[in-house]
Amino acid sequence: MKLIISDACRGLVESIADYLPYAQWQRCMVHFYRNVFSHVPSTKVREVTHMLKAIHAQEKRKAAQEKADAVIADLRGQRLTRAADLIEESIGETLTYYGFPDSHWRKIRTNNPLERIMKEIRRRTRVVGAFPDGQSCLNLAAARLRHIAAGKWSARKYMNMAPLYQEQHKTHGAVA
Repeated sequence: MKLIISDACRGLVESIADYLPYAQWQRCMVHFYRNVFSHVPSTKVREVTHMLKAIHAQEKRKAAQEKADAVIADLRGQRLTRAADLIEESIGETLTYYGFPDSHWRKIRTNNPLERIMKEIRRRTRVVGAFPDGQSCLNLAAARLRHIAAGKWSARKYMNMAPLYQEQHKTHGAVA
């Protein structure tokens, strides 16, 4: 396990350090953006969206951090101090993906695949409405996960892992 992508759930982040000490944590950009937008007036959301995307569009982590500093200064100039403070405190959590091969960046900035599965399970449980007990709800969720595992989703390759292994061999001096 090299990378865990999630929202900023404090318990999960703390348990990663305990149970998977060699794994890195990446804060989902989508969740981070939503957190920032909660401190921005609706008339400014589009402008702030462009600012945040500009941070994550940089080619190097250092450039992304420099862009983040410029965005923070700009937001403070617009008197959006709570949004600026949140970005200043947490932007580093969203930049972990820069430590991985650039061919993976688009896939590892968010936890969208997991969110898509959870949305499907929520949709199925809402159709049923009320369950007689917790076990029947668990059975429905497990049946949906088995269906996903046996279907097209499990046969599709989400990412080509070869660049990650090549980089690992280079850093450890192994000959491929």
